[in-house]
Amino acid sequence: MATLPVYNLRREEVGKIEVSDEIFGATVNRHLFYEVVKWQLAKRRAGTAHTKGRAQVRGGGAKPYKQKGTGRARQGSRRAPNHVGGGTVHGPKPRSYAYALPKKMRRGAIRSALSLRAQEGRLVVVQDLNLGEVKTKKAAEIFEKLVGQYALVVEGENRELTLSVRNLPRVKYLALEGLNVFDILKYPNLVVTEAMVRRIEGALAK
Repeated sequence: MATLPVYNLRREEVGKIEVSDEIFGATVNRHLFYEVVKWQLAKRRAGTAHTKGRAQVRGGGAKPYKQKGTGRARQGSRRAPNHVGGGTVHGPKPRSYAYALPKKMRRGAIRSALSLRAQEGRLVVVQDLNLGEVKTKKAAEIFEKLVGQYALVVEGENRELTLSVRNLPRVKYLALEGLNVFDILKYPNLVVTEAMVRRIEGALAK
């Protein structure tokens, strides 16, 4: 098993923690990143684009002009697609872009992303993240010391932390249930507590 340093909130090393190679030392599979991020972004698409067909547009109750004798092509309705303001043929309709992806691929991608951050030295393990109060300025100073700037924080039930970081544009809080590949890759630093390391290992163990 590999070991990672454990820090306090002042970025002072206070110990070591052994971590599972299966979770934090796995081979990085970048193709899994592509597949899972594509799947995540597809699920996020609104799919609300909508156009009206000839049955939904206004007008067209009367024949535009008589059938014969005008020298023009026969027309039955101004709602036809060839008229300005007419319906759209085969236009987009509300739909879901989501599709299924095997759970094994999703879990494997998260293990790869965690391993990547550990190999880069951008996985920061802290003793705890108890701020003691709801204070955005205090949270900003702590994360500036810990990681410098952009960070994804994975923590359990921590009201003070949740409320303190929600207005920080460079820090994002996630509960374990929300841990995902897109956010791990988006934020260059990952901050977790010792307790959360064990919970992650329990959730992702094969």
